[in-house]
Amino acid sequence: MTDSIAPLLAELEKNSVILIAVSKKQPIEKIKNLYNQGVKNFGENYLQEALGKINNLKDLNIIWHFIGPIQSNKTAEIAKNFDWIHSVDKFKIAQRLSNQRPVELAPLSVLIQVNIDREESKSGVMPEDLLDLVKQCEKLPNIYLKGLMCIPAPRELNNLDQQGEPFRKLRELLDFLKQQNCLIGDDLSMGMSADFRAAILEGASLVRLGTLLFGARG
Repeated sequence: MTDSIAPLLAELEKNSVILIAVSKKQPIEKIKNLYNQGVKNFGENYLQEALGKINNLKDLNIIWHFIGPIQSNKTAEIAKNFDWIHSVDKFKIAQRLSNQRPVELAPLSVLIQVNIDREESKSGVMPEDLLDLVKQCEKLPNIYLKGLMCIPAPRELNNLDQQGEPFRKLRELLDFLKQQNCLIGDDLSMGMSADFRAAILEGASLVRLGTLLFGARG
């Protein structure tokens, strides 16, 4: 785990990028350590694990991001407990999240996940279906469409141009949605520990870092 993340936070702040610490399978103590260093956004993939952490850390001013695949039977708890959702790729899921968001809470910040490399093993809406999905979701009352997210296939390490290709495509898709007058924000959630600098060059506003912060999981 990185001893001090101050240089990284400074680099991201300089580029107006929000750091999301991907804390799945990480203990509470490590989350607190990063929080005390200035990290306020944490991302979780697994609902039951996340709920325990959210309860244990409820006294901290953490912004919780759900970044994993969403099953229909999990939407109610996700809608109640998270601030951001990065992985919406079906209208049915978006509709359930909107309907199940408690009225006393602000609308959910939602990102549409795009299967930018068309991988069968990955979640996400196909690029050609994105516009229709956004047009459906923008009518939902309790979610706020903030932008797009992707998890591209791995590229060659240290090759910024090659790594940047899928991020460039995602940015172009967001530009296209804007041209179609879609009600969607400017956020791009893209880039992980191995490729986040390439993502920043292509306009990422949120990066999701796990290994770089916590070390490799066992």
